[in-house]
Amino acid sequence: MSETSLVAQGLELMIFGMGVVFVFLTMLVFVTGFMSKLVNKFAPEPQPVPAPARAAAPQGVDPQLLKVLSAAVKEHRARQK
Repeated sequence: MSETSLVAQGLELMIFGMGVVFVFLTMLVFVTGFMSKLVNKFAPEPQPVPAPARAAAPQGVDPQLLKVLSAAVKEHRARQK
């Protein structure tokens, strides 16, 4: 076997292999797109159910709660010194 025929066979094999991979990947893209359309047609994604509205929080702040929180913050700051 001459060196030229080995190179030619190598190039031929390379082109054949790359062609097979290209055809396979092209088919994969089309089949995946077809399957996606098929799944969306027969099993559509359920519509999200709106969450129930929560009751509005009271507008005013409880004065007693405000005093307790203020005292807790003051004590915490005093301990940090």
